[in-house]
Amino acid sequence: MVIHPIEPTFDENSKILILGSFPSVKSRETGYFYGHPQNRFWRVLSIIFEDELPQTIPEKREFLLRHHVAVWDVIASCQIKGSSDSSIKDVTANDLSVILDKADIKQIFVNGKKAEEFFVRYTEKRIDRSAICLPSTSPANAAWNIDRLIDSWKIIKDYTE
Repeated sequence: MVIHPIEPTFDENSKILILGSFPSVKSRETGYFYGHPQNRFWRVLSIIFEDELPQTIPEKREFLLRHHVAVWDVIASCQIKGSSDSSIKDVTANDLSVILDKADIKQIFVNGKKAEEFFVRYTEKRIDRSAICLPSTSPANAAWNIDRLIDSWKIIKDYTE
């Protein structure tokens, strides 16, 4: 069983919540979300928000809070082989009330189809809210180049201004 090692990033001013499925091995090693250098999450958000690409964990945290973005994952613990979402089983979901009770989240987004699948299965009914699925920023999602990702992800800006 692997326990999610990263605390959610949010504050009372967060307006959207972006959920992944579960941190990759690289993210667990670096101690923060989207830690794999090939993951396009930080690049996409920095372009959408017309802001500098954050490099360090404190810069990434500050970037998210400055743009009213909360980030966490659907899964609190699971069995997983490496970073493979398709190997995930024995899931325990994170309790999103930690964020939802403190921030006025206007919209929840999920980063990719697997995050959506886990959200629908474990979380949607419990919190009585749906999520908008965005294409995964993972390097494994090679069908989506950076321009297509930016075009799809720019919807998040509608909820943060």
